[in-house]
Amino acid sequence: MRKRFIFLLPAILLVVSACSQGMPEKTERAEKTENTEKTENNEKNHNLVFVKGGDFVNTKSNFYGKSVTISSFYIDKYEVTQKEWVEVMGSNPSGFKGDDLPVEMVSWYDVVEYCNKRSVKEGLKPYYEIDKNKKDPSNKSDYDNLKWTVTINEGANGYRLPTEAEWEYAAGGGQASKSYTYSGSNNVEEVAWYWKNAGDKPLSGEWNWTMIEGNKNKTKAVGIQKPNELGLYDMSGNVREWCWNWYEEGDLDSDSGALRVVKGGGWIGDIRNNEISYRGKFEASGFGPDQGFRVSRAE
Repeated sequence: MRKRFIFLLPAILLVVSACSQGMPEKTERAEKTENTEKTENNEKNHNLVFVKGGDFVNTKSNFYGKSVTISSFYIDKYEVTQKEWVEVMGSNPSGFKGDDLPVEMVSWYDVVEYCNKRSVKEGLKPYYEIDKNKKDPSNKSDYDNLKWTVTINEGANGYRLPTEAEWEYAAGGGQASKSYTYSGSNNVEEVAWYWKNAGDKPLSGEWNWTMIEGNKNKTKAVGIQKPNELGLYDMSGNVREWCWNWYEEGDLDSDSGALRVVKGGGWIGDIRNNEISYRGKFEASGFGPDQGFRVSRAE
């Protein structure tokens, strides 16, 4: 019996050794599988970029140092284009026409409908429940004659608007942030289309609508300027982007209001509007030639 144990001991040690050596390889395989799944998921989701969650790193953010932690999520690399809009909605409301230009002239209500219809088209569960017949008691606007009640389907995997905090976290570079003032740079000219550079020639001086109009300013094709730390384009400038949240002065998490948050500034806007911290606001039923959006999804 003792002899058999002596003979078995080397074999046992060999198995233990093999298992020990295989553990890092197994861990590495698991990591590769996870990364492959994320890559495949990204390919299925067109231009969605994975944003790893965490606390705010960008010191210029309104949420920096406020104990706000963002869960991981996906967000579109680009603003939704007119081609993408037409493929889902069937018509193009934009004032400046072009497949690769961002869609504009869309209200907050228009874009939540787009999110749901695109989700259905791609076999995903719609993120929003939209009741057009029930007036939203949280909507305090005197001018919004729609006031649809829009609620969230918890656990749905469909497309949605980013929250203001998610938008600012992604625009600010997430965990890779270098604390830029604009999304991807401290030099606005590198990353943003705004009133001074979005026309036939560069403009100077103070913001002036007559100059903007005469210079034939307009939206630009998505993805031309420099991306930010996460590879996201046009989060400063081009078109202002709708977010989910209500806007209230001094309140970053209001559950009611008269206006919805818009972020990033647009081709009409002044340089200040392009800062990631700038809090724009707009009537949910409003729309304009500098008003667009990008989609996001849960991890």
